[in-house]
Amino acid sequence: MSSKSPVYKIKAVPIEKINPNSYNPNSVAPPEMRLLYDSIKEDGYTMPIVCYYNPEDDTYIIVDGFHRYRVMLDYKDIYEREGGCLPVTVIDKPLDKRMASTIRHNRARGSHNVDLMSNIVSELHELGRSDAWICKHLGMQKDEVLRLKQITGLASLFKDIDFSKGWIPEDDFETEFKQLEAAYVNRK
Repeated sequence: MSSKSPVYKIKAVPIEKINPNSYNPNSVAPPEMRLLYDSIKEDGYTMPIVCYYNPEDDTYIIVDGFHRYRVMLDYKDIYEREGGCLPVTVIDKPLDKRMASTIRHNRARGSHNVDLMSNIVSELHELGRSDAWICKHLGMQKDEVLRLKQITGLASLFKDIDFSKGWIPEDDFETEFKQLEAAYVNRK
């Protein structure tokens, strides 16, 4: 029986070969980090760290599992018990799809830092991903993507958005203001 799921190919990887990604917006409060430590201390690592393997420098970049990785870095007893290795499963995807994977993993169980989420939306936009792609792959609604774009304040994120024609350009505004002013004066 052959399976396509990466979880069937877990390997022990020295923590020195593992690096966090630069875009993870997930955060865990100190009490939950302590609970994660307690869980790993009592139960061991029950879930592998999901990584992308970078053959150029023989390292693994975390897609999911940053906080489990942090536990090993922060707690000598865990590091020693595990022999400095983490259980890793590898996915081979380009950066945009790894970002989407990170968000899907996180949204299924955690909370996100809004500023970091808006940065991810911005970066995916710069990678050429449409709002529809972002919605589909990150499990978001269109208005949520729009709000995250607004947080970054980058005009380039809105270049393809249709806006209401309800505003008056500045040049036309002065003309219209003069007309209203004249009508008001003539009314007297």
